[in-house]
Amino acid sequence: MWKRIVLMLLMVLSFSLTNSGIASAAGLKSFANTTEGYEFLYPNGWVQVKVANGPNVVFHDIIETGENVSVVISPVPDGKSLVELGTPGEVGYKLGKAALAPEGSGREAELVNAGTRESDGKTYYMLEYAVKLPKGQQRHNLASVAVTRGKLFTFNASVAEKRWPKVKRMIDDVVNSFSVY
Repeated sequence: MWKRIVLMLLMVLSFSLTNSGIASAAGLKSFANTTEGYEFLYPNGWVQVKVANGPNVVFHDIIETGENVSVVISPVPDGKSLVELGTPGEVGYKLGKAALAPEGSGREAELVNAGTRESDGKTYYMLEYAVKLPKGQQRHNLASVAVTRGKLFTFNASVAEKRWPKVKRMIDDVVNSFSVY
């Protein structure tokens, strides 16, 4: 009987260690901002950088410095929910114009895909953009947008289009890991 108990405990321990190591095995690290109430995974080998008067947090690749993730927090008018702000397409269009390609920036942002994800009772809009920069460079951006406690949280991942096929799966995992509480 004791052998069975020990064997079951070892199996449970082994299973829990295996599951907690999934992010590490995939080459992802965890970041949480408990003050603002959000968390996400980011790729191993990326570092946090400070941006004056910019996003709440930014991480970028130490080799491909143009690859980055960021969180921007904005007030929500009249305490509206995400759904009250509009459909995924409407919010994605507004976000693309305001954040990715503001007037006078010389950038163009095309909303390629917009959808919804539900997690832990929260609604997230999942947005995908093709972005053209002034010098002809092209970027691929994915965003996860959520509203909680009267704030709009925008998690954005940006990658050069030429690298997109190689890092797509990892960036999808990173963007899908974003959660607010």
